[in-house]
Amino acid sequence: MKKAALSFMSRFFLLSMLVMSVTACQDDLDDPRFTDSIVKAGIYASMGEWYFWNDKMPAKVELDAYTTYEDLLEALKYQELDRWSYLTTPDAFDKAFTGQNIGHGFGWGLAEDGNLYLTFVYDDAPAGKDGWKRGWKITRVNGKPIDDYKTNTGYNFQLGPAESGISNTFTFELPDGTTSTRTNSKAAYQANSILHQSTIAVNGKKTGYLVYNSFKATAGLKPTQSTEVEEALNKLEEEGISELVIDLRYNGGGSVRVAEQLMNRIIPGVADGSIMYTDQHNHNKREMNEHVYFKKKGNLSLNRIFFITSEGSASASELTINCLTPYMDVKLVGQKTYGKPVGAFPISDFNKHLKERNVELVPITFSTANADGTASYFDGFPVDYEAIDGISYDWGDPAEPRLAAALHYIETGSFPALSRKKPLPPSWLMIDDFEGLEKEFPVY
Repeated sequence: MKKAALSFMSRFFLLSMLVMSVTACQDDLDDPRFTDSIVKAGIYASMGEWYFWNDKMPAKVELDAYTTYEDLLEALKYQELDRWSYLTTPDAFDKAFTGQNIGHGFGWGLAEDGNLYLTFVYDDAPAGKDGWKRGWKITRVNGKPIDDYKTNTGYNFQLGPAESGISNTFTFELPDGTTSTRTNSKAAYQANSILHQSTIAVNGKKTGYLVYNSFKATAGLKPTQSTEVEEALNKLEEEGISELVIDLRYNGGGSVRVAEQLMNRIIPGVADGSIMYTDQHNHNKREMNEHVYFKKKGNLSLNRIFFITSEGSASASELTINCLTPYMDVKLVGQKTYGKPVGAFPISDFNKHLKERNVELVPITFSTANADGTASYFDGFPVDYEAIDGISYDWGDPAEPRLAAALHYIETGSFPALSRKKPLPPSWLMIDDFEGLEKEFPVY
């Protein structure tokens, strides 16, 4: 073990010397070869310092052997477990985690009947401003039937890059049976994290229903918080709910700090001051390992909570489920979760060479465990009741299969008889193979 540590530190020292020697060559600052070398060295050094599985990195890497930074990162990743480390830019990362997007502003997916439906629409996006709704069936894209876009692995709709002014035309079949053709242009917009909020009466009880699409912070807020989360929970508290259903079916994660904010409002008062989670970093960063404790906020008084999930429910969604489980009766409805018990944060603030060259490295940097020690849930959390995603239903419809199952339990104390239908994989994975930021926040 000491030999391995020395070997790694030797490589890290040599890399640091390379960075300093290259930096000293001020006359070469405009040479693309300089940027290429310095960025590769920065990626390698940062992975060695911060990467959660840095002890699994290859012992020797020839940086010049990789034509792209992505190829280099792929070679450094621990392939057995790491499906998430990626490269982007500091600006793209900040915008994604605060919901600043460019596009039409919708999600779509295949239903069990093989038809394509809108799954969600952001309010202030071009699609939202045009009145699009979840549950609308898409029959044609740019004048062609949906099946014309089918490939061997899914669909390729060729909607163009995420740039303002790019237009596409969609034909919809609406819930009332009428058709509508809309031409919509991509534009910059602020995405809303909460897609729907309502209170449903069940046996004289008020049940809060919250569709939460991503753990995004409000742009400009420090420390990282979400005004949407605060306002939504304030409203549910004012309405006097005694049950709560949080819909995470499309929630791929986001900010851990926002997850903490949500949990501190939900947790029972008796758990105030108890361990929320324990995080663990690599052997270089052991001083960063810490316990995070619940700090009860507000007056919600809940003994149990229902989460609607899918294989797209990941990261901060699973952290929330895991942390609340030791203290509440947690019921999962829908489909098992994705399986990401590890997290990441951007590295450019710790490596000026990457920051100066507009490269953001986002490697897996820590893992978390709940108060019971549950940590390695790479296979995801199984559900208490399996139900299909009723994407032909609008949000809040009590007949939507997953919401209906949760409401049935609240009403009767048990779930309904299992349906013969089995949930499909996450709908967007059948349409596009998202990577990096898009994998965490899939949207068009």
